[in-house]
Amino acid sequence: MSASPATTNATRLFPMFADLRDRRVLVVGAGSVAARKIRALLDTGASIIVVALHAGDEVAALAGEGRVELVIAAFAEHRLDDAWLVVAATNDAATNARIAAAAEARRVFANVVDDSALSNVQLPAVVQRGRLQVAISSAGAAPMLARHLRARIETVLDDSLGDLLELFERHREAIRARWSDLAQRRRWFERVLAGVVPQLVRAKQHIAADVALQDALGESDGIGAAGSVLLVGAGPGDPGLLTLRALRALNEADVILHDQLVSAEVLALARRDAQFIDVGKQAGHHRVDQDGIHALMVEHARRGARVVRLKGGAPFVFGRGGEELQALRAAGIRYEVVPGITAANACAAYAGIPLTHREHAQSVRLVTAHCEQSADRLDWAGLAQDRQTLAFYMGVAGLERIRDRLIAHGRAAGTPFALVENGSRPEQRVITGTLADLPEVARTHAVRSPALLILGEVAALAAELHWFGAAPLEGRCRALPTPSLPLDRAA
Repeated sequence: MSASPATTNATRLFPMFADLRDRRVLVVGAGSVAARKIRALLDTGASIIVVALHAGDEVAALAGEGRVELVIAAFAEHRLDDAWLVVAATNDAATNARIAAAAEARRVFANVVDDSALSNVQLPAVVQRGRLQVAISSAGAAPMLARHLRARIETVLDDSLGDLLELFERHREAIRARWSDLAQRRRWFERVLAGVVPQLVRAKQHIAADVALQDALGESDGIGAAGSVLLVGAGPGDPGLLTLRALRALNEADVILHDQLVSAEVLALARRDAQFIDVGKQAGHHRVDQDGIHALMVEHARRGARVVRLKGGAPFVFGRGGEELQALRAAGIRYEVVPGITAANACAAYAGIPLTHREHAQSVRLVTAHCEQSADRLDWAGLAQDRQTLAFYMGVAGLERIRDRLIAHGRAAGTPFALVENGSRPEQRVITGTLADLPEVARTHAVRSPALLILGEVAALAAELHWFGAAPLEGRCRALPTPSLPLDRAA
């Protein structure tokens, strides 16, 4: 007869959440480990008594504030009288074993730090959003694994979930009265959680969320099928630079409309069964024009989809995000914006170029001059002033125009520049030089989009401060005199 899983492995712990309000909890030990356990207990409302021969600074401070009762003494078994839980956090194994044995005899739950064999209760790693808690336990076998999983879960659970819980609690009786059947209530919750209520809570529109929830209660089939659009900044390409909110949005999306500049690594983090639509635009070739993008967002949202409009960099920095919000507003579509790290910040940082520097640049200007029409609108006299950094977006095709107009308006021909191609990605290249040679250097090195031009004295620091990828390539196009060598080195 084969053994059951319960007999072939260690007995599975029963997960539970304990109400410790006004109940006695004993902590033996008052060092840094004990302080960590006490911090986890403070918000439970427990009556915490700490027994130790010596108290560390943190525990002594908590006692001084009246948040714990501190007894400077050796552990004695009578301290367990009326206790519901004891935490043994001393650095003496024999004392910890004596505490565990005494607790077992009195049927008191005991946790012995870093000793699962002596513990009859484990204190899990906890992810908390208000009163919503997620606990992870390894049954004491691998606490670091539990902490690792906690860190992963922290990135997935939105901070607004605590507020959402409070909203549901306020309407709990009305929800149960409206949907007395458990299966119907479960389906209703699924529809609500996929709709606008969580989005309104996340946007801190609590009154509107309350109204939407009440509207959902009044509908025969739960909440309506209205969709929404999130404008999400994908950053420059390194998936590690996505914000947590952007990552959550990608995992909740039904439809993702993405730009050409969004990297494959970022797209790989999205929900696998989402519909991906490439609406990328390149110079001279548009898969979908801007009006078409507007129409796609509106169409899918009206079908009830959660749409993510995923844009390289930041939606509101040369990303036409404002135009897209105007189109959504005109169509009555609910929207949110998730900022991204813009190319100027990311490319400069990954190239080791500070955009501002006390000795070289007191201001930064973000500029686009990708066509003659946009170039004509720029204040070239202002851009030509020194002690500022210029970051040109989408300027690869107009480098000669940029060079000529800046020099014509007084910018020094020897001003350093750096071209950052594929910034933050594994194939990143940084090419440096001076303004006079800018277009020739770019042609020599066959610089292609996506590339950002950083111009100003700070660009010269790339050679000194680079840290990511290959060292900068120094572009020189003009013939330089060959230095004469000493006779003993000429051979």
